[in-house]
Amino acid sequence: MGKIEVLHRIIFILAWAALLASCSSSKQHNAWKLKWSDEFDYTGLPDSTKWDYDVGGHGWGNNELQYYTRADTNNAVVRNGRLLITLRKQLKDTNHYTSARLISKHKGDWLYGRIEVKAKLPAGKGVWPAIWMLPTDWAYGGWPESGEIDIMEHVGFMPDSVFSSVHTQAFNHVIRTQKTKGLFYDDVYTNFHVYAIEWSADRIDFFVDDKNFFRFVNTRKGFTEWPFDKRFHLLVNIAFGGNWGGAKGVDSGITAASMEVDYVRVYQK
Repeated sequence: MGKIEVLHRIIFILAWAALLASCSSSKQHNAWKLKWSDEFDYTGLPDSTKWDYDVGGHGWGNNELQYYTRADTNNAVVRNGRLLITLRKQLKDTNHYTSARLISKHKGDWLYGRIEVKAKLPAGKGVWPAIWMLPTDWAYGGWPESGEIDIMEHVGFMPDSVFSSVHTQAFNHVIRTQKTKGLFYDDVYTNFHVYAIEWSADRIDFFVDDKNFFRFVNTRKGFTEWPFDKRFHLLVNIAFGGNWGGAKGVDSGITAASMEVDYVRVYQK
C-alpha cells in the first residue's frame, strides 16, 4: 500500500469517527427542547426580563466579605457576547468588596430539565464563584429542608478543581453529610467549560463538558432526602472569603476578578 493510499485511509477513518461523534452528540441532546436561554447577544446590564439580583452584605450565612449590588455595571455587565460578573475591592457600607449575585427567580423557574452554563472562572485566593439553584417556593421549609443544587462551585485556594453538590435536610454541609464530588481541571481560568445538570424525578446527573462525573439518586424516602420535586431557579455569583472560600485566607491584593459566562441554556423534554 502506497503512502498516499495510507494517508487517504487515515483521513477517511478520522472523518468517519468525527461523523459518529457528531451523531452521538446529536442523539444525546435530541430529546431536549430549549425552553429558556440567555446568549448575551446584547450590551449593558443583564436582561431584566430574565435576571434579578440578590442584594446586601450581611455575610449570606457563610461569613462572606462582599456586598452584592443591584444593576451595577461595575459588578454585572454584558459586553462582547458575554456576561461578566466582577468582584471588586470597593467599599460599600461596611463591606470592602462588591460583587453581583444574579438570580432567575420568577423569571426562570423549572421543575426538571437540563441546565447548562458555559463559563470561565476567576482566579485568586478567597474567590468563590458558583453556578447553582435554589427552590423558588421553599415548600418544605427554609434551608436546607427545601434543597440546594450546586451545579459548579470553585474556591481559589484549590485552583485545579471544581465541585458539584446537593444539600437537603438529611444531607448538608452543616452536619457534614452533603453529597458532593470534585473534578480536576487545570485550565478553568483560561478556558471555557460547560457546567450542567440533567435533573429528573429519579436523579440529578452532573456534567462538565458532557462528562457525567456525579449522580445523586432519589431514594424515595421523602423530602428530607429528596426535596427536588418542586421548581427551582438559577443563581450565578462570585463570593469572596467566607467559611469555605476563605478557609485558607484571602488575597487582600485582589482588586478585581471576573467570571465570564458565554451562555445559559435550559432544556426540557
